[in-house]
Amino acid sequence: MSKLFDELLKKRGVSEDFLHPKYEVLSGLCGELPDVEKAVSRILKARDAGEKVLIYGDYDVDGVTATAIFCEIMRLIGVSDVSTMLPDRFLDGYGMSERLVERAVSEGVTLVITVDCGSNNAEIIKKLANAKIDTVVTDHHELSSEVPAAAVAVVNPKRPDFRKKALRVQAEIAEGKRPATDNIAELADLSGAGVVFMLAKFLADKGEISEGQEKWLMDLAAIGTMCDSMPMSAINRVICYYGLIVLGKTRRPGLLALMQVAAVKRLSSEAVGFQIGPRLNAAGRMETAELALKLLTTDSKVEAAGVAEELNRLNSERRKQQQAAVAEIENRGDDGDPVLIVKGDWHEGVLGIIAGRLTERYKKPCFVLAEIDGDLKGSGRSFGEYNLAKALASCQELLISGGGHAAAAGVRLSAENYSEFCKRMNDYYGSLKLVNQERFLRRDIDVVTKDLSEFNLELLEELKSLEPWGEGNLEPVFLLRDVTVLDVSKMGADGKHLRMLVKGADGKTMKLVAFYAEKTWFEVEMGESANILITVMENEWQGTRSVEGRIVGIE
Repeated sequence: MSKLFDELLKKRGVSEDFLHPKYEVLSGLCGELPDVEKAVSRILKARDAGEKVLIYGDYDVDGVTATAIFCEIMRLIGVSDVSTMLPDRFLDGYGMSERLVERAVSEGVTLVITVDCGSNNAEIIKKLANAKIDTVVTDHHELSSEVPAAAVAVVNPKRPDFRKKALRVQAEIAEGKRPATDNIAELADLSGAGVVFMLAKFLADKGEISEGQEKWLMDLAAIGTMCDSMPMSAINRVICYYGLIVLGKTRRPGLLALMQVAAVKRLSSEAVGFQIGPRLNAAGRMETAELALKLLTTDSKVEAAGVAEELNRLNSERRKQQQAAVAEIENRGDDGDPVLIVKGDWHEGVLGIIAGRLTERYKKPCFVLAEIDGDLKGSGRSFGEYNLAKALASCQELLISGGGHAAAAGVRLSAENYSEFCKRMNDYYGSLKLVNQERFLRRDIDVVTKDLSEFNLELLEELKSLEPWGEGNLEPVFLLRDVTVLDVSKMGADGKHLRMLVKGADGKTMKLVAFYAEKTWFEVEMGESANILITVMENEWQGTRSVEGRIVGIE
């Protein structure tokens, strides 16, 4: 074991259970999901009666992967009459829509199953019930009001009643009355795809799915979990750890074709987050998420290749529009408010990504809105103690719709309410009396070193044992103390990327890069000494592998 890796394990207190997570722990937890028994009972009833079932998902990666998983669950348990529907971002927005009711009625559906949505759609669920159509909700979003009373089951670990139960269990764990593996509170960290996978595990434990077959669903569950930026707590660690293994053995023509067009060389958190995920997301952002679902469910290699190429094209178009919008907003400058809220004529599908980039750039919560059919519609991104879901709940009377997570949310409001919305979002921020929120953006330093000799392929292989990365298990940060800068240069057509060559105290050199680097980083001069924070990555050129550093900060 290398010295750097040994220091890292000690600093983080990494346990054997973390390094080698046990799949078996899921069996003790899947049955704890609220209403899971009711949901399974209703689904099996539909199977036995030959009912027509409609699975309704969402247009992001989590929603699409969750929908694909549920389609496969239906096949594995023998439900034959199944159709799917994904909302159109541009027609329906997030969640269950009137079009869902119309379609379910016209097609004679008797059971609607939602994935990654539904908890905040009580009115639509009531309309379905009035049409004698049952609804089973599987979701992981915060509830803005009561649990939908008309639903047969609401399998959502963020239900207030479940949270109370989880707190009691946590207290018993702290008192030594229960083992730590009973920590059901971690179920609240599941993605939409994670919730659906746990339902599949429950069915497998009941003998409704052949033993071990549910494991083949873990590639999709891992992609949904990582792309929805879920915390890498123990349950998600199991799903993603084994999910990456399954992804490496995947039999899905669509995923194989997508990894080929995305030039995925090694399966990792980075490959999922920056190569696979964006291309799946591009479908729902730019056109229709049905393309991504077709890719994940097709058995045809020919069809998979064609759809993968189309998703690659849409992702390129998404990137162009995103970059143009961010440049336009940056030219306007910051207005100085604690919450940055902008509106403009931008493609609806890239608003969330733009908000994320602005949050990184200005280090403050951001909303990006565009005029859609006379209203303003958009996305917000946040960090630290400013919870977007709670912020939007504080001004519900101004909104046509809105909700989501603490760090990411969607919103729609009348254009005439824009000024008041801006005021209320900033007033809410002020009411919290928040202090030093930028500390939540600073990365903790894992290991400090002046020498560079141990940044080698051996260290890269050791770090792989800690993947996948995510909140609660962030990619390790190394502080290169007092390294000498030998060379500094700009990269890219627009000169926004940075390349450095540095020398350590042991005389070894290392290449460092930064994509969309901070402006101050370009001010570092050759010959000077610097403290540089990096993560490490593998570079391969003409068959030769080497280790490079990705700059995350310069002190």
